[in-house]
Amino acid sequence: MNATTQARYKVGGMDCASCATKIDTAVRRMPGVEDVSVSVAAGTMTVTHDGTGDLGAVEKRVTGLGYTLRAMGQKAGAAARRSGDLPSIPPLEGEIGKAHDHDHHHGHGGGHDHSHHDGAHHHGGHDSAKIEGLHGHDHGPMDGPWWKSAKGRLTILVGIALAAAYGLGHLLPAYDTYIFTAAMLIGLVPIARRAIMAALAGTPFSIEMLMTIAAVGAVVIDASEEAAAVVFLFLIGELLEGVAAGKARQSIQSLTALVPKNAIVEENGQTREVPAESLAVGAIILVRPGDRISADGVIVAGESAVDEAPVTGESTPVSKSMGDTVFAGTINGDGALRVRVTAAAADNTIARVVRLVEEAQESKAPTERFIDRFSRYYTPGVVAVAALVAILPPLVAGASWNEWVYKGLAILLIGCPCALVISTPAAIAASLSSGARRGLLMKGGAVLETLGKITAVALDKTGTLTAGKPQVTDVIAFGRNAEDVLRLSAALETGSSHPLAVAILAKAADDEVEIPAATDARALGGRGVTAIVESQEVFLGSPKAAAERVSLPMAHFRRVTALNDEGKTVSVLIVGGVLAGAIAMRDEPRPDARAGLKALTDAGIKTVMLTGDNARTATAIGTDLGIEVRAELMPEDKSRIVGELKREGFVVGKVGDGINDAPALAAADVGIAIGGGTDVALETADAAALHGRVGDIAAMIELSKRTMRNIYQNISIALGLKAVFLVTTIIGVTGLWPAILADTGATVLVTINALRLLRVRAD
Repeated sequence: MNATTQARYKVGGMDCASCATKIDTAVRRMPGVEDVSVSVAAGTMTVTHDGTGDLGAVEKRVTGLGYTLRAMGQKAGAAARRSGDLPSIPPLEGEIGKAHDHDHHHGHGGGHDHSHHDGAHHHGGHDSAKIEGLHGHDHGPMDGPWWKSAKGRLTILVGIALAAAYGLGHLLPAYDTYIFTAAMLIGLVPIARRAIMAALAGTPFSIEMLMTIAAVGAVVIDASEEAAAVVFLFLIGELLEGVAAGKARQSIQSLTALVPKNAIVEENGQTREVPAESLAVGAIILVRPGDRISADGVIVAGESAVDEAPVTGESTPVSKSMGDTVFAGTINGDGALRVRVTAAAADNTIARVVRLVEEAQESKAPTERFIDRFSRYYTPGVVAVAALVAILPPLVAGASWNEWVYKGLAILLIGCPCALVISTPAAIAASLSSGARRGLLMKGGAVLETLGKITAVALDKTGTLTAGKPQVTDVIAFGRNAEDVLRLSAALETGSSHPLAVAILAKAADDEVEIPAATDARALGGRGVTAIVESQEVFLGSPKAAAERVSLPMAHFRRVTALNDEGKTVSVLIVGGVLAGAIAMRDEPRPDARAGLKALTDAGIKTVMLTGDNARTATAIGTDLGIEVRAELMPEDKSRIVGELKREGFVVGKVGDGINDAPALAAADVGIAIGGGTDVALETADAAALHGRVGDIAAMIELSKRTMRNIYQNISIALGLKAVFLVTTIIGVTGLWPAILADTGATVLVTINALRLLRVRAD
């Protein structure tokens, strides 16, 4: 391998920030390594080195931790992954998801936070498949059914072994310790192996190590039944997260699917179909009406209305003509276009969005769970105290070894982090469940923790603060009465699925006007529509196109301009060559938008609107809602502004519903998808408000604050009980069974406390 300054690898089986931290810690300590950047989102690791180190040793260190590694550029195995075959993997580890090249689920949860265990089983319906708790530590997200994965098979095996152990234990009570120990070892061996590799690589107190100490300690003091149950619970938690992580893997694929696979190239007056990725800069492509545009470019001939919602979030199709720029993935309307390609496939708008999402997640600092920070000091402390209790009295005072080793083991069991490890998720589970019932979906504990710390919220406009569908706001009569204007306009638009047409037809239905029949209807690319209605030629189109047909009196022109200044799209109606009226439409704010924003500002949170829509429309809506506005933004601008807010010291939540929001959702501390949203927005986001209410954002933040208070109460209960029994054990009042009861009792109490979160407060 050439000793260059940077080596890039594809890492398989990395599902949460704790995995990334382990790899980072391990590789950073290797000789010759200057810097390491690990991206959970992209499934990559970049190693910056001085050329003196042995990259082979680096690779061995990472594979030893239970991950798979492939140097970037080596395509070996990629075809197999695409066809669904699984590559070879180290024993006892899960499988690698399909083509990790576009992985981007959320690796900003901190540490092996067992608070995510329960994220996966509370969300019903297909929406949940997109939103489940994504911080699995299952080393390898699942591609096929969960029971076919190595982790799934291991969990099933341990479950069967545990059930068998209960049966055999009753039949052969004399051997039940050995039977439960055997059942436990089936699950513990792979966990312990990972724990040892992580310890050797510089992460001694990983969650696997805590589990191993707790389980071994329990066996030593004859609590093998509890040990086996704890290992089984741990494996179930990992499995649930692995399943969810596997589902999340396919998300960016749906984004890249927006760009058509083929393009029609025009050369020397001939057209031929070529793969879109082979398009060279400068090539001329033909885009038929209704087709997706296959590359970024400039129109050289033709005019049409282009639906840019996938890229800019602009709510209404934009009229484009010669010299205008078009983006890959946007949808051509009713006119044929010839476009000169200005960016290769690897640099087009969609490819840039994919890259931005991955980079944003790579730079996202892991949220460290409180329990992880705590156990870093707590666990070594408990082990040290147990060792001192077991060794010091016999050595110093000549006390009985048997008695004090027993007490030491009791302390190890009292101190066993099971109550902490397995009880804290109860609060998270209750909270995720309570949220899910209200349509508030959050991807695990790290997200819940961060939500409560948010100090600034950036909201998209179209589909987030507004309904995403234009509505008729004004019907203006110039030469005819208002009902006639609406009636004739609706006649022209009958059967059209254009958003403005849908708005006019909805208004006509609301007002119960009778729509006459139209004949000889024609769409004039990017200008308007014309037809014969009631034996007169009727035209409905933009004021500019209307002005070419009739002269607009200054008073009428001023009226149209005033409506435009309010952010409204105006269509002018001409009947039989005479000016008849106009219809103004605007994507109106959601009914609850003002109250939702007020709830955020009342909580002391800064709000700002980020939109790709034109400045005039955005400012009109922003003034109406009382929110700071930043308009005419491309996807990269949104993520840049989110970055600026973070640098100013804000903890930023980004709310959006479209593909154009994906990079900013990933860049924010917490990305929140709203409403139906696109698959990509839902996957890139850390949370989702499925009912589409702006007020749900404030509700989510409040739920997070309640949950964190509950977690701190739980930890206090667990530690308080442990402290009491620690003292009573040392002075000889209590022995092993009370110690086990203390551990179990703590778990029961904190679970009961956590269940309080299930009570849904009135919205």
